[in-house]
Parts: sequence; C-alpha cells; structure tokens
Amino acid sequence: FRATFIIHTKVMQPLKFNKVYHQLMQQLFPWQQHYARQLATACSSSSSNSSTFRFADLETELTKEPQTRPSSVDSLVFGTQFSDHMLVARHTGPTGWSRPRIEPIRCLPLHPATKALHYALECFEGLKAYWGVDGRVRLFRPLENMKRLRASAERATLASFDPGELLDCLRQLVRTDLAWVPRSQEGALYIRPAMIASEPRIAIGPAEETTLFIITGPVGPYYPTGFKPVTLLADPEFARAWPGGAGRSKMGSNYGPTCRIQLLAAEQGCQQVLWLFGPEHRITEVGTMNVFLFWRCPSSGRPQLVTPALTEDLILPGITRSSVLELARQWGDWEVIERNVTMPEVADAIQSGRLLEMFGCGTACVVNPVGAIRYQGQLLQVPTMSEGAPVTMRFFKALTDIQYGRIPQHPWADIVA
Repeated sequence: FRATFIIHTKVMQPLKFNKVYHQLMQQLFPWQQHYARQLATACSSSSSNSSTFRFADLETELTKEPQTRPSSVDSLVFGTQFSDHMLVARHTGPTGWSRPRIEPIRCLPLHPATKALHYALECFEGLKAYWGVDGRVRLFRPLENMKRLRASAERATLASFDPGELLDCLRQLVRTDLAWVPRSQEGALYIRPAMIASEPRIAIGPAEETTLFIITGPVGPYYPTGFKPVTLLADPEFARAWPGGAGRSKMGSNYGPTCRIQLLAAEQGCQQVLWLFGPEHRITEVGTMNVFLFWRCPSSGRPQLVTPALTEDLILPGITRSSVLELARQWGDWEVIERNVTMPEVADAIQSGRLLEMFGCGTACVVNPVGAIRYQGQLLQVPTMSEGAPVTMRFFKALTDIQYGRIPQHPWADIVA
C-alpha cells in the first residue's frame, strides 16, 4: 500500500487529467474505482463545458417588488443588506452550463443532502463597485477576482468557466442594481460571487453539479469610528493553512475553523489573529488579510517593504496584496521583498526599533494598521501610528484614489457605468 500510494502521489498526479491516469488508478486502487470514475467525469465535464458559460446567453428578470434602499452609508452593517437582484447559473454533467440569469434575489432551493453542506465543496470571491467622484461606477481589477474564483473552483472540483464571460455577467448585474451603489466616498457595493456543489448526494467525491451565484449589497466605511490600529494574537498553537493544503484558495473551509480562534483572541484583548506556521513560527496572514512589514534592513539600514512569499499553498494570493507590491515597485522608494518571515524576526525588529510600520490588506478594509502583537506572553508594541503611518496611508490613498476615480483612466479601474 505504501508503494502504491507513493506512485499515486509522485508519479500519477501530473497525469490526472489523462485517460492513462484513470486506467492506472483503477488498477492500483481497485477499492477506489467508483471515486476514480467520479473524478474522471467531473474533470472532463468541467473542462470541456467551460465554454458553454456565455454572456451572450444572459437572461434578465427584473423584480416586481423593489426593496427600500438605505438612505445613508452610516447605518449600514457590513454584509447584512442585499440588493434587489442576483445572478444564477447551474452546471450539470454533460449538458454544461445553463443560461446565466439575473433574477430577483431569493433563497436557493437546496436539498438537505446538498453536497456542499456536508463536504464543504464550495468557494467564493469578494470585490466592490465604487461610485467615483466623476459620477462613474468602477470595479477594481475584477478580472483577477474571476481568475482566482476559477482556480478555487478547480481546487474544489467545481465546474470551470471563462473568467471574461463571467465578468461580463457581473458587470451587467451591477448595472441592473446601479441605484444600490452608495453615492459616497466612504461606501461601496460589495459583490460576492460564490460556487457550490449542489447535487443532493451524501457521498464524498468530486462535485457532479455546480451552482454559481452572485449577490451584492451596499456597505459603509470599514472604519466607522476612524482609522485605528489593531492588536494581534500570534499563537503558534493554531495554524490557518499547511503545505499542500488549500490555503491559496478562497474557500469557506479555510475561514470557518478560524472563528473559534478569533473568539480566543478577543478574550485576550486582540482584534485579529496573526497566523503562524511551523516550528520557526513563520507569519502567513493576519485575520483574513495579507500582511506587510515596513522596516530597516539589519545589515544596511535601508528601508524595506516585506511580505511573506506565496509558497507551499499557505497564503491567499490577494488582489490588494498584488496591487501593493506593484505600486511599491513602481514608486521605487524602497526595496520590495517577498520571502518567509518569522515571528522571532518581527519581535527582534520591534525590540531593536527597526520595524516602522505593519499593516494587513484586503478588499474589505484596503489596508489595516497594526498597533501591537501578543506573542508568547508579551505584548509587543508596533510603532505604526507613531508618525501617522505614512507608508500605510500612502498605500491607502493610492488605492482608494484609483477605486473612486480620483485618478482618472487608471488601468486597474474597470468602468461599468
């Protein structure tokens, strides 16, 4: 068994989409023949039918009972109010994708045996539409979100699709509910694409049916009480992801298990968790965000912007993370480094005065300054805000200037209306 397992993982995996692979799987693992047949069917139908998802087939049914829209962004609670319409499409085996539909928002008809509910075969994305200073509505690098959704879907054996076709459908959904985009430089329309394995079958195995849907809703400022630094709990007892896992995919199974640790952090006076990994206590992410350090190099004293490298499937490749890196390299003011960083390194940089700023970044908050880290019985103070967080605020301004159209015609801004 050990020998066949090694052959399966080291030799056969690169062939897994070939007929040879499935034939040999049946020979090496006769007790998994049913699973192998499911995998072969899922892989072939997913890849061959991705072209059946077409924007040209989009149908629209407008609501006859529009909801009352919020009058002010100040009253909005993130993720609790939703727009009038949603987009839905379904993929079933050899028939491929149904026509995508924009329709009034409603509950999905799910059987209690729906596979996503039992085995977490699902994934999602998050992006926003912004009402700009020029009266135009923009998305921020939305094609990158569609590409990442497809990568997550493939990791979860869900049906594939053309990212450009889905983006066209998403743009039309935003246009349909354009009145729901807050006309404010502090709010936005949050957009949540998601995919689930929707067949009613309690049996572990690849998805046989996929339901894709997109919902939207207005959100207010992420910092309703002002731009304040957070305190992090860095406890090596807990890990968010591991090598070879699904940490680079945007799946609910990566986030649900973190909620308990978030409660433990709150009990210790912390607002977020700084996720560590391995005996060396490598830092990976902060909460649901990517993490950045701005410090001085211990040997040269030169300023460096450092973020953990995207290796071993530990870290989500964030759209905001990528944008921060690209902006920093365009500016050329500091050395920009992607590498493994350990918590002892961070502690040493704090104690020696080399760490100047630390922040998380993501779609919801853009950037989030870090003020302290609770690590191994110590509360380490991070001087991010001591000088007004000039680096953190520079990224915040640069990114929001693009999102709200204060920089006109930027290539990262996708104007939809």
